[in-house]
Amino acid sequence: MSGRIAPRRVTFDWSRTPLHWIPGEPTATHVINVLHLLLPAGERWFVQVFKEGLPRVKDPELLVDVKGFMGQEATHSVQHAHVLDHLAAQHLDTEDFTKYVDFLFERLLGERPPLGVPIPRREWLRFRLSVVAAIEQFTAVLGDWILAADALDAAGADEVMLDLLRWHGAEEVEHRAVAFDMFQHCAGTGAPRYAFRVAGMAVTAPVMLYMWLWGSAYLIRHDPRLAGRLRYSLVTHEKAVRKGLLPAWRDLGAAIPRYLRRSYHPSQEGSLSRAAEYLRRSPAARAVA
Repeated sequence: MSGRIAPRRVTFDWSRTPLHWIPGEPTATHVINVLHLLLPAGERWFVQVFKEGLPRVKDPELLVDVKGFMGQEATHSVQHAHVLDHLAAQHLDTEDFTKYVDFLFERLLGERPPLGVPIPRREWLRFRLSVVAAIEQFTAVLGDWILAADALDAAGADEVMLDLLRWHGAEEVEHRAVAFDMFQHCAGTGAPRYAFRVAGMAVTAPVMLYMWLWGSAYLIRHDPRLAGRLRYSLVTHEKAVRKGLLPAWRDLGAAIPRYLRRSYHPSQEGSLSRAAEYLRRSPAARAVA
């Protein structure tokens, strides 16, 4: 894998992207928009955690991949932050939600354990690397889904937003194994390493689900075009899933037992050829090629 992962310094023009970028589908639009709420802070945090772990990387090929991963994640964070600016320009302010996301990553999962919890620095780093690896399991699944979600094209989804999501999704598939390999490399061997892997997923899965549901409800409730006429509901969400506009919860949930198999490696996740094909034709990626 070494040498293939590098950031693409893409840009996107949001001037013509409507607030409901999937026409007539505000619920599907905002469920996906939750990614813009979570990723700017989350991916900055990935980079910070990996910076702390870099001195522990002894494998030169892994080191190259990790640095490429960090460059890609930093670019993702910036581009999703621009979408938040676009939402704010359309009178959908997200700061009342993102302040909690910032708190989660900067304080609860920051460089030091929260509330003075007496966890050795090395163990705290191992745990945080396990959380990054667990999150990346889901981003690889989501990345593979968005690349194959032809129903979004058929629904007339905004081309710029689709390009952002698919460029990002393709890079998630491209670097799908790096966070896992970094965690495995830094977490030692034997039973303790597997225990950290389980702990990372045990924290990540419920927190991601909660934040995603909360974020969806927040965006729909604060959408100025809806003016309180719609509330988030699992029934409406499931209708969008059946239309192919959202990933199914069962598919995301199925990623958990796969990840927890002792023999598992993320190189088994998603289609690398599909990701590479999209990166060859992505308008944003081609513009900086």
